[in-house]
Amino acid sequence: MDTEAQPTERDRSSRPSDSEQTSDPGEPEGRSRFALVSRVSAWVPGGRITLTLLTCLLFLLFLSTFVMRPFQIPSGSMERGLRVGDRVLVNKLAYRFGAEPQRGDIVVFDGTGYFGHADYIKRVVGVGGDHVVCCDKEGRIQVNGRPVDESGFLYPGDSPSTVAFDVVVPGGTLFLLGDHRSRSSDSRNHLGSPGGGMIPVGDVIGRADWIVWPFAHATRLHRPDVYARVPAAGRAGAHG
Repeated sequence: MDTEAQPTERDRSSRPSDSEQTSDPGEPEGRSRFALVSRVSAWVPGGRITLTLLTCLLFLLFLSTFVMRPFQIPSGSMERGLRVGDRVLVNKLAYRFGAEPQRGDIVVFDGTGYFGHADYIKRVVGVGGDHVVCCDKEGRIQVNGRPVDESGFLYPGDSPSTVAFDVVVPGGTLFLLGDHRSRSSDSRNHLGSPGGGMIPVGDVIGRADWIVWPFAHATRLHRPDVYARVPAAGRAGAHG
């Protein structure tokens, strides 16, 4: 008598099929995420629309705090390039990884205790160690003994300065001027104030890189080439 066990229908049906044995390892996690979003959406008034808006707001807050900050031009001190009401994007990472402001950069800084209780936007004319003088026989500002031709960005009809000055910029600070000199209160006007009109590099919020509004005026802001020809401090006629 053949005693070998023969499988029955019940035996075959009790074995799990391949489809039952193989599962997508990502499905439980995906379902968990979906369930979590669903639970949060149900808890937040307005559901998913409100949750999406909150996520976008948090992302924008992160950008504004650590990466890019919008800044509205409050006055005509930086005309002709920047007009009243223009909105610029300030790159807050420009000087965060060892880089330093350079001559010609347009920067936004906290002027509290130096210019006033507000944020300001000006152009860097001198950095630490620079000898900045106004003016030479042709009415030009000199930096480290080299005349700077500012005609490419100076407001038409303005002279480089009606205020004479002869300063050496202390290390770690900046000498800043507006492009519309006749309408700008800047380092020239605060030489007798605390800090001698110089702004500490640490108070610089960031570099203005783009005009983003109005769209018709949108453009990238570049550092003028004229400053590339200025010698380093301590050379070619620089003092102290």
